[in-house]
Amino acid sequence: MGDLEIRPAVKDDVPAIVAMLADDPLGAQRESPDDLTPYLAALERLSGDPNQHLVVAVREGRIVGTLQLTIIPGLSRKGSTRSIVEAVRIHADERGGGLGTQLIEWAVDESRRRHCRLVQLTSDASRTDAHRFYERLGFDASHVGFKLML
Repeated sequence: MGDLEIRPAVKDDVPAIVAMLADDPLGAQRESPDDLTPYLAALERLSGDPNQHLVVAVREGRIVGTLQLTIIPGLSRKGSTRSIVEAVRIHADERGGGLGTQLIEWAVDESRRRHCRLVQLTSDASRTDAHRFYERLGFDASHVGFKLML
């Protein structure tokens, strides 16, 4: 990974993570960078769960990417463990340079290391560029996802 470090997120990383989450048309509608209180509470919950891995990618001391990897033990697929990749974000200055590939490769490698048999993710239907990106990395658009907002 050269000069890139992927490490667990800590409290001081939250402003940079939230800024990346909010830095696109969808995120701008659902994120609130001005009030970090709910994000800090979420980080505390995540940090206490051994199956949750919120990571940041750091280059030259600057956070340039993030994702959340969740490990889920299960009964289906002969008792297989799977992982879910969520909230993948790359800083605007770093997009198109291969960082997204490095982050997803890290998530896949970490999933293998944790004996997962399947890595899954969802991507908003409007993110067609992201869909092509994931397909280039070997992901198959095999399912239709559903969400129910509560």
